[in-house]
Amino acid sequence: MKLSEKPGKVVEEQAVQDLKPKAPKRAGSQVPRAARREIIKKSPVKANVEDYASLYASFSWDQAKSELSYFAGGKINAAYNAVDRHLNDGRRNKVALYSVDADNNLQKFTFQDLYLLSNRMGNVLKSLDVEQGDRVFVFLPRVPELYVTTLAIAKVGAIAGPLFSAFGPDALRDRLQDSQAKIIVTTPALKPKLDEVRADLPDLQNVIVVGATHQSLNAAAGELSYQELMDAASDRLECAQMDPEDPLYLLYTSGTTGKPKGVVHVHNDILGHHMTSKWVLDLRDDDIYWCTADPGWVTGTVYGIFGPWSLGASVVTYEGRFDAESWYNLIDRLKVTVWYTAPTALRMLMKAGDEIVYEHSLDSLRHILSVGEPLNPEVVRWGMKVYGLPIHDNWWQTETGMQLIANMPCLAVKPGSMGKPLPGVYASVVDDQGHELPAGQLGRLVVRPGWPAMLRTVWRNPAKYEEYFRIPGWYFSGDNAWKDEEGYFWFVGRADDVINTAGHRVGPFEVESALIEHPAVAEAGVIGKPDKERGEIIKAFVVLHHGVTASAELLEDIKEFTRRQLAAHAYPREIEVKDSLPKTRSGKIMRRLLKAWELGLPTGDISSLEED
Repeated sequence: MKLSEKPGKVVEEQAVQDLKPKAPKRAGSQVPRAARREIIKKSPVKANVEDYASLYASFSWDQAKSELSYFAGGKINAAYNAVDRHLNDGRRNKVALYSVDADNNLQKFTFQDLYLLSNRMGNVLKSLDVEQGDRVFVFLPRVPELYVTTLAIAKVGAIAGPLFSAFGPDALRDRLQDSQAKIIVTTPALKPKLDEVRADLPDLQNVIVVGATHQSLNAAAGELSYQELMDAASDRLECAQMDPEDPLYLLYTSGTTGKPKGVVHVHNDILGHHMTSKWVLDLRDDDIYWCTADPGWVTGTVYGIFGPWSLGASVVTYEGRFDAESWYNLIDRLKVTVWYTAPTALRMLMKAGDEIVYEHSLDSLRHILSVGEPLNPEVVRWGMKVYGLPIHDNWWQTETGMQLIANMPCLAVKPGSMGKPLPGVYASVVDDQGHELPAGQLGRLVVRPGWPAMLRTVWRNPAKYEEYFRIPGWYFSGDNAWKDEEGYFWFVGRADDVINTAGHRVGPFEVESALIEHPAVAEAGVIGKPDKERGEIIKAFVVLHHGVTASAELLEDIKEFTRRQLAAHAYPREIEVKDSLPKTRSGKIMRRLLKAWELGLPTGDISSLEED
């Protein structure tokens, strides 16, 4: 597949002088000039937005509300906008969901199918006394029932709690316990993880199991068959009319200390989901769109469900595991036009080689995007070579609820850059006091509050919420970045100890807590270690209990123990046994010192280190 074989999609490359930091500098320092850096010019294919500067200057969120459907009195429902309204706009019989299971069997669901199924599930929830504001969690693989259930939760005004299907018992307990979840929907294969911690969840009243009959379930424990409940339910349901500020979903995100925190988003988020899906994903009515992210994470919820369906696009979901051959086959089989994936996946595809790309057509693709971690410039260049398309990186977080900075299709792509702030979004780089820094200086990446999908609170933790807005007028992202003279933003790294492994944010405290539950581990300290494929891997430093001898078998057992307790992405791929860990005089493990030792960096001030 040569670039010349993709008419209308050839994108020019040219070298330009630009700024790029070679290494992190403290806020206020000048970033040195780098060598020549490419710009990949915008595609000649007409985008939904053709003039970024004009739209950015004139746009207002109030005007954008005309693209959504509201009830009387300004009430709204995100699920109504995602599905129900399409029954009256000519999309009733359009395929909304192409669902491919692990064995490559395909199911198709129209917007009307989803409307009726989510109505049934909404009535199921109401029959179980689910009321507005109740927390209902979804612990499912990427099966149709996940999408139906998420829509139904929103329709009845409850709060959806997406859960990654690879979570272990500890991760489940932390989230369900903190949220005081009332109901969870899962499968027979995943339920044993829940069973391990069920005794610690007094607020959990019912467990709805997809693919099980009542004979195989414990009715006394509130276990119910999904299919039997659905068969008995009506498909007529009046969608709840919600205040725009009523909660829609609750997602847990990791920090440097304590357990994961529940970030609360509201029905008003759908305004941001809709507009960014139009601007950044560039979705049109005839698109077949595949977001590879699991809906247990924010990307899979926002841009795998609400955003694309609000625009009436057809969504693809794939239950199978990552495999280059399977992914390319899926794109060709379903004629995927817009593909949203992660840098780690793209790096793994690049590792699989060019030849496997050339064995597939992929001619349906017109737009490729990535998110979750920085996208390496070499991956962008590789994408141009093998796909004939630039890969458009963008930046946002669980807390922001929508894309905020992006390489929009109408803009030239600078490989390695996050892009420019979207219309209606003001981003900047500031010092620790909140003062804006000029172009070329490294500092804290911040955003002016007020975009529609901004987090509204942290569940039962208002103090944590206030930390994000510690200086009035700014949302502090926790990321370090710099801005060039043309307004493009460049990610440099986290300002805290949060680890980004394969696009998943992992808090070191959570992993450390799981490690010391192992009977051999007395103390643990965890850092992120740079990794060419995953961005970062988790490395643990452990002190063993007295009398325990380190061995390769023991370290593998500790890894597997942590994987079972947390998740497949949250275990340490490397473990190093130490006689002691560096601590402050107050007993806090100095992770920055562990990282400095690991990477051969200067240790800095160690005056607070406890004395032997």
